[in-house]
Amino acid sequence: MTRGLAPPNTQPVANTRLSLRSTVAGWPGTWHRRFMRWIVTALALSTPAFAESPLSADEFEDFVMGRTLSYAAGGVAYGAEEYLSNRRVRWSHLDGECEEGRWYESGGDVCFVYDGIEAPQCWKFFVKEQRLVAQFTNNTASAEVYELDVAKGPLQCMGPEVGV
Repeated sequence: MTRGLAPPNTQPVANTRLSLRSTVAGWPGTWHRRFMRWIVTALALSTPAFAESPLSADEFEDFVMGRTLSYAAGGVAYGAEEYLSNRRVRWSHLDGECEEGRWYESGGDVCFVYDGIEAPQCWKFFVKEQRLVAQFTNNTASAEVYELDVAKGPLQCMGPEVGV
């Protein structure tokens, strides 16, 4: 009986090619599969969009309502935002001055508008290790911003030019 490409009057040897390759320098054996799994895992975890889907507006509201969160980018404190009722916010660059604003959902993004700033600032928010991570969608090349800390009270806003 002949099967496939086996020469006449011989019995085919099952998995000969795979057996030979797997013994030669481990290919495509265990190390190759482990390496590929590592690459796929690293890629999946390196971008929030691959790790999870972004928060919806309702999920974002549930996560932030009544909290004051500080944010960092690239290991440096970036600012803090107080999340108030009716989707209102108060933002500070940690300089004692605060900007009042509000947020809304637009096309799956969470967008913020602040008094005196015309253009909305839109973000995709993710929860990673029980903290917010945000990707600025107005400029996707910008760094990720991540939750640094939860303040115990409201922002301390001294106002512009106090004492001048």
